[in-house]
Amino acid sequence: MPEFDVVGVGLNATDTVLIVPHFPPYAGKAPYEREFISTGGQVATAMVACARLGLRASYIGAIGDDDRGRIQWESLQSTAVNLDHTQRRKGCPNQAAYIIIDRSTGERTIIWKHDECLRLDPAEIAPEHINCARLLLIDGHDPPSRARAAEIARACGIPVVADVDNVYNGLDRVLPNVDYLVASSEFPAAWTGYDDPFLALEALQNQFGMRVAAMTLGAHGSLARVDGGFLYTPAYVVNCLDTTGAGDVFHGAFCYAVLQGMPTLEALQFSNAMAALNCTALGARGGICGVAEIRALMKIAERRSHPEFAARAAASIVK
Repeated sequence: MPEFDVVGVGLNATDTVLIVPHFPPYAGKAPYEREFISTGGQVATAMVACARLGLRASYIGAIGDDDRGRIQWESLQSTAVNLDHTQRRKGCPNQAAYIIIDRSTGERTIIWKHDECLRLDPAEIAPEHINCARLLLIDGHDPPSRARAAEIARACGIPVVADVDNVYNGLDRVLPNVDYLVASSEFPAAWTGYDDPFLALEALQNQFGMRVAAMTLGAHGSLARVDGGFLYTPAYVVNCLDTTGAGDVFHGAFCYAVLQGMPTLEALQFSNAMAALNCTALGARGGICGVAEIRALMKIAERRSHPEFAARAAASIVK
């Protein structure tokens, strides 16, 4: 039996969060109401979500040795996530972000920095770091190390989930070994040149052959291409305080759903619900909940649908 259910290779970040009544106009001024430090990062947050769902999760990444790095390390140590292969880099600042949250909507704007000293060398990722798990999650940053991890997983028959938010040089070596792509709303168009998300996801799946090519749509839910058709899942309506980390938590939930053998539609609904619940608290990991809370929301919550996406997806399903 594998030692872990899921291993994640990717980023962590320590954020300074500013809450403003309304986001200021360009070149304008605005007072802020509150400032606090919050831990986050794509894969690190997803692993915390996986652990909260009861999975045995391991995080592989690099953490700086400054104050932000110490905060991140202590935060991860307080969870059930395994850190045996998490590196602490001397003389290196941790990834930092400044996040401005518009209190009126809960939407956030992020300004971030990732120092080169945090880059993972592909040689630092050994087969035993990956083949000890049932599933691998990677992000799109630092493609050489992500490609190495995905290649090991593919050789071992371990499914790979990828969280890709932007176009990075070298992603063409990563994506051929991805089974489940769950991208940001911006990535499919940026990669393929198709502004239409249906055409963009189809092009991605045709190019790389992943089992599922999906994208998160923020307040409108998620869209996926699978088995030659499209599945659209509306978002759950909640009292949104902060959208930071919603996509990261979505990916953690999706990993759980894959390992539970959920059908793709249910997996996307479950992931939408966990992401929505995270938005009801401040901070990238502020509203991470367990299975019972997620299932309860799925039963009672109103859903926000994108009519065009819903209609086109329904028409694409082969009867």
